Amino acid sequence: MKLYGYWRSTAAYRVRIALNLKGVRYDNVAVDLSRGDQNRVDYAGLNPARLVPALELEDGTVLTQSLAIIDWLEGRYPTPALVPDDPLLRARVLAMAQVIASDIHPINNLRVVQALGQRFNATAAQRAGWMRHWMRLGLDLLEREVDPATAFAFTETPTLADICLVAQLYNARRWEMDLRPYPTLLKIDAAAAQIPAFRDAAPKAQPDSVLT
Repeated sequence: MKLYGYWRSTAAYRVRIALNLKGVRYDNVAVDLSRGDQNRVDYAGLNPARLVPALELEDGTVLTQSLAIIDWLEGRYPTPALVPDDPLLRARVLAMAQVIASDIHPINNLRVVQALGQRFNATAAQRAGWMRHWMRLGLDLLEREVDPATAFAFTETPTLADICLVAQLYNARRWEMDLRPYPTLLKIDAAAAQIPAFRDAAPKAQPDSVLT
């Protein structure tokens, strides 16, 4: 199994966490988005969307989109469960994941930031302001929605919601967002940091990371 990703990609980060939590072994294949590797003919043939992550299975099947990949992992490797069986908890977990993956991420990714500069001449400060604005809207909502009485977002063990949150908070820190208004989210992030599966999936722990 091969995971094509970029160390800074929050979408790839989500999949790394899920793979680690489920104890699934995989080979990491770096796709350097900063250099445009996603546009190479070989990668575009593998994933015509030219995005990361992509998970190539042993038989050559390629899965794309982080939440779809994690859903496949959940079906193929059911323990530990990342989505609760309880219908209400399940709905809350999926809603939180969608806030991050569908509301925040699509307008907070690398190609959007690049377009702001290249097509609209946005300054670095304006691009950073854009990123923080949309993250703030989403995190404000999530701080109100999560359960302050549980170790993680809604449960005592990490779920898909927590996977998405940890990756998103990484991006928030990258863009120097003030996270002090989100004590419950930070508590969840701190709890996740105690789990090797989360630590090993962190951007700075990846072979292609430029951080030391």
